[in-house]
Amino acid sequence: MGGGNAPLSLVCQTAIKHQKKKKKKHCRSVHSHRRANVYARARLKSAMAASFGVCRLRFRALGGLDKCCLGLEPQTQVRFTSTTSAIKAQTENKTAKAAKESKTFQTIQEERREKAERSVLISCPPKINEKKFLDYLSKHGTINKHFFYNSYGANAVVEFSSRESIASLKESTNIPAVEHEASVPFKSRLLSLKWPGSQSSNHPMLKFKEQSPPSFNEITQLLSEKDSIDEQLQCLTETLQLTEENISLRFLVCSLLRDIAGAYFPECIIRPFGSSVNSFGKLGCDVDMILDLNGIYATSQKKGSGLSLEYQLKRGASERAVTQSILSVIGKCVDQFGPGCVGVQNILQARCPLVRFAHQPSGFQCDLTANNRVAMKSSELLFLYGQQDPRVRHLVFSVRCWARAHSITSSIPGAWITNFSLTVMVVFFLQQRNPPILPTLDRLKELAGPSDKCDIEGNDCTIVSDLSKITLQQNTGTLEKLLQEFFEFYGNFPFNKGSISHRSISGRERSRPNRKRQLCISRIHLKPL
Repeated sequence: MGGGNAPLSLVCQTAIKHQKKKKKKHCRSVHSHRRANVYARARLKSAMAASFGVCRLRFRALGGLDKCCLGLEPQTQVRFTSTTSAIKAQTENKTAKAAKESKTFQTIQEERREKAERSVLISCPPKINEKKFLDYLSKHGTINKHFFYNSYGANAVVEFSSRESIASLKESTNIPAVEHEASVPFKSRLLSLKWPGSQSSNHPMLKFKEQSPPSFNEITQLLSEKDSIDEQLQCLTETLQLTEENISLRFLVCSLLRDIAGAYFPECIIRPFGSSVNSFGKLGCDVDMILDLNGIYATSQKKGSGLSLEYQLKRGASERAVTQSILSVIGKCVDQFGPGCVGVQNILQARCPLVRFAHQPSGFQCDLTANNRVAMKSSELLFLYGQQDPRVRHLVFSVRCWARAHSITSSIPGAWITNFSLTVMVVFFLQQRNPPILPTLDRLKELAGPSDKCDIEGNDCTIVSDLSKITLQQNTGTLEKLLQEFFEFYGNFPFNKGSISHRSISGRERSRPNRKRQLCISRIHLKPL
């Protein structure tokens, strides 16, 4: 995040702005803003100090993680054997090697988007014959993958091998026989299955993929069955992280919304960003989307000589005004004609104008913005950090879980520290280890090639995309040790002397008034209490 002499911490400013978007419009005094900010920082400092004490006293005794992280007594009392050795070198090297050889962020997103365009979302009766259901759909083409989940009833996501199968399926699908004035005919990939005759109870029960996070009690039970703190942290990540099916459903919802926006902008793309794609998303988190119009500009720039034609355009008063107009029209269209979209709100006066709605068939809460390229680049950066070392994601998930248990973060509007801010704090902490576990932004820029060059609104957002170019010294600290050091690090951090910066190894530089920011997560300012 860019610098500046903000009177409040940027972390808490972000939390307050998040609160403003979710609450009804009303006036708040500067005094109340500052008071809420102080309370948020006080909660963070108090909880972190208490947890640092727990780390020292309990981590090597009665399973400190479930008490420190969740604030709950375990359902079964088990004496844990704390891991004192480093993470197994061979396992970590294999994992790191696999991460280095993984595809780039852009490639992964394009592959998921292409799969979503070959998929349909079908509302099903509660009891159906799965084999008969798949046989019927297979008449239109080969099915690559399918799964069932429960949201306001049974639903199925079906991915075909080609888009021709989607066209064939839509051609054989009927418009419901209703009065003309009662509904608007709209041919989308959101369908309903009509099962003729009675539904037999002899069919095997459908196996639903879970789309919601487990309760704290369920998490505590799982953690109590592990033998070490490191195993507990790994289990916590595996339990809370987005599943492959959940990610596929998120891309499909974006693709369905794109079908609506495409009526106005045929070459537009709606992309998920944030937690849905940065590898730090938790089951149940919102779906943040971007209406991306940049592809229209890119494909229309055709080189040639002599005569040429240009489309006539209508100019707006400003870029913000154009964004507000676009979202206003799309929001109204989603509200009036979007199947399954309810509770649509046009929040156009926010710092970042957006359309908020609930997508009932998927169960997701969705936020749609337009041309927010910096947010997409920030998602790529966090994805890159998450791929560098498996301990990064484990620490982020554990710190977030700890923060929620201690009311530092909350899904209810209020003066809370955000999950994004906590993720940034973990990244900075890991950059400061000796040897460092994560590279700085300056280093990522040095490793970038010509194809990685990225300039957004005059800000240099260039980072390397090829993970194999990033090499770090081997740091073998255990997850248990790193979690303890995290609390100690921020419990003694000199907030009154510097700031948290991802740009350089020192990280504690004061911002320069005329220096352009590189990425929106490059710096956080935290003022002392």
